[in-house]
Amino acid sequence: MLLRFGTDGIRGVANSELTPEIALVLGRAAARHLGGAGFIVGSDTRRSSPMLKAALAAGLAAEGERVIDVGVLPTPGIAWLAARRAQPGVMVSASHNPFADNGIKLISATGTKIPDATERAIEVEIDRLVGLAASIPSDARIGETVGEVVEDRDAVSEYAGHLASSVTMPAGRRLRIVCDCGNGAAAAVAPLVLTLLGVDAETVGDAPDGTNINAGCGATTPGFIAREVVERRADLGVAFDGDADRMIAVDQRGEVVDGDALLALFAVDLHSRGELDNDAVVATVMSNLGLRRALAAAGIRLIETPVGDRFVSDALERNGLVLGGEQSGHIVFRRDATTGDGILTGLKLLELVARLGRPLGELADAAIERLPQELRNVAVAAPDRLEEAQAVWEEVATVEHDLGPSGRVVLRVSGTEPLVRVMVEAESRAAVDAALGRIVAAVERELGPVVT
Repeated sequence: MLLRFGTDGIRGVANSELTPEIALVLGRAAARHLGGAGFIVGSDTRRSSPMLKAALAAGLAAEGERVIDVGVLPTPGIAWLAARRAQPGVMVSASHNPFADNGIKLISATGTKIPDATERAIEVEIDRLVGLAASIPSDARIGETVGEVVEDRDAVSEYAGHLASSVTMPAGRRLRIVCDCGNGAAAAVAPLVLTLLGVDAETVGDAPDGTNINAGCGATTPGFIAREVVERRADLGVAFDGDADRMIAVDQRGEVVDGDALLALFAVDLHSRGELDNDAVVATVMSNLGLRRALAAAGIRLIETPVGDRFVSDALERNGLVLGGEQSGHIVFRRDATTGDGILTGLKLLELVARLGRPLGELADAAIERLPQELRNVAVAAPDRLEEAQAVWEEVATVEHDLGPSGRVVLRVSGTEPLVRVMVEAESRAAVDAALGRIVAAVERELGPVVT
């Protein structure tokens, strides 16, 4: 098998690295380790998604599983249906990656990411099945024991109804918003939910054609919705990534309100109303020091995890907490969802702004005072050698000493792309730029820059 599970499923270039053959074998392996109750499968709007979903469904059915195809739906929608129906789910999506990429995410029957141990067992099963590909299995399903693939045309409205019931929009104040669906999975749900709630919304990025997902729009390109909000004189804007599991907002001035600011807003609001269980929230090592300071000032503890919404969700469950998230806009409201849900986060933000009766920009400015921080994605020839690159870590230690107690450096290998991610935070922009230059140079020198 050429691909392995990363931090968020399997990803690769569709039909080159992630092929229908791999999807079919993955379906068979997933059925053998997660099967018995049938599977819910959905996808985003990429041109390759129907192809890979069909192959995946064929693998599941070949193992006798009943496959419910819910069409285009956000990843958190698949997770919610999985938990509601007590069936495992599969999402075909590469999230924020370019449209030529695709991915497959497995979701447990409780609506959460599957454990690492199960992923490893599935990988072993895949390798075994690939080795047996030339032979006919002796335990092949035949006749009535072959699984079936059926469509569920009600899943979108069912999930939309759940989202609408998760908020209570205050009467008397009608916000004008711009909603950027990123030409992805949100386009199937977000406009319907906003209509159900009677929100005055103008929707953009809602015409997916199979190739324009994340293209100059959505959460990864917030400049697009920022311009739209200012030009349309809206109160705020919300933008989703390709599979709608995260959301980035912009205020009435067109300024970005990222996951750190959103976490601070939601945490302080819940705390003030006595609804923040155990007076703590979960965030990752990438969160700005400004978030830590804001939470501490409000008497809220911060529990820190590695990068990845699965680690956030695990920490919430382990500590009995209700709110956590990432700077990238993955926010988990544990009372309403098992995973990060971009549309739900957008609705919670609309509810909060309407209830408090103040502009989002004013609320965000008061919620968090962030330190200068920059994340650089460094394409190198051998990112997997980062851990053993002693010269890189020596440079990191020197830089952190020079920055002092208010400076931080975080290095990690991307779990979804061939990159090393370098984050530097310091009291001044000049210090950030200087430190970043030193560390990036060390990474490229030791791991080999990609030759283009």
